[in-house]
Amino acid sequence: MEQNLESTEDPQEERLVSPEIQEREASFDVALRPKTLSDFIGQPVVKENLRIFIEAAKGRKEPCDHVLLYGPPGLGKTTLAHVIANEMGSNVRITSGPALERVGDLAAILTNLEEGDILFIDEIHRMNRSIEEVLYPAMEDFALDLIIGKGPTARTLRLDLKRFTIIGATTRLSMLSAPLRDRFGMHFHLDFYGKDEMREILRRSSGLLSLFLEERPLELIAERSRRTPRIGNRLLKRVRDYGQVMAGGILDEIVVDKALAALEIDTLGLDEADRRVLKAVIEKFQGGPVGLSTLSASTSEEMETLEEVIEPFLLQQGLLSRTLRGRVATDLAYKHLGFTPPERQGTILS
Repeated sequence: MEQNLESTEDPQEERLVSPEIQEREASFDVALRPKTLSDFIGQPVVKENLRIFIEAAKGRKEPCDHVLLYGPPGLGKTTLAHVIANEMGSNVRITSGPALERVGDLAAILTNLEEGDILFIDEIHRMNRSIEEVLYPAMEDFALDLIIGKGPTARTLRLDLKRFTIIGATTRLSMLSAPLRDRFGMHFHLDFYGKDEMREILRRSSGLLSLFLEERPLELIAERSRRTPRIGNRLLKRVRDYGQVMAGGILDEIVVDKALAALEIDTLGLDEADRRVLKAVIEKFQGGPVGLSTLSASTSEEMETLEEVIEPFLLQQGLLSRTLRGRVATDLAYKHLGFTPPERQGTILS
């Protein structure tokens, strides 16, 4: 019998700087999760609007309106869903778009929700369209329309539901259908965090982990966290392990710097995969432009991995640019990797 040697692992799960949650760290992530809006650091506009809407709903003694949270992974969409539930004093049920495979799966969940309960649907953009259509009357009229039987004898059965709130989370708002998007009364975009916010998040997390870091060690971790709390907390955990084994539990500036160097996370938060891609563009293709398929072949990375996992952060940091002819390394990328930027002729079309 032939063995299938093809790897089935998610390429993001192998990277320390992946913003996606990894299964082995789920309990750690939950332990550091804030419980109230006052504990939640950052996203001031989102927090203030949520505070008003929650207070208004509680004042009317009604469930909160349906909420859509969107933005890059690791910024706190799941955390905010739990915060809303805690602030409303409601129970929260958790599922995801891919997990709802049949209409019966959704019906079973909805009919078991109590008055004021919250249903959190992660990756809601990946929900099956047929299931999505069943969700429309549930969100608008709190009723579930089911078709019983087939053919001429088929009939529609309407089940009344208790009033509940759906909180949807997505990293790809454009993939959410307009009819579903319009049924959410509140839309909130979560943006990347500032350096000061990241430092405060890490200070709070270190306190929960009984770690006492001074200002400069916290800054070192915050600078390399890609402005993403999930990555910052993951680096904090790795730094804690390094300090415990290599420095007797001491976590001063020198130890933290050595720990991050050992993890191969540089001052901009780039890991080895990021640097390998940038070096390929600079060394093999004279800084670009280079096509995605060519870059994929030269780095042994799948095109999907390059486009969806590695490129977004490089583009955000201004280290890589996309042009009509392909990918181009910027002057900042040259300087960061220790190369001399070339003299560019003309204007690069983006």
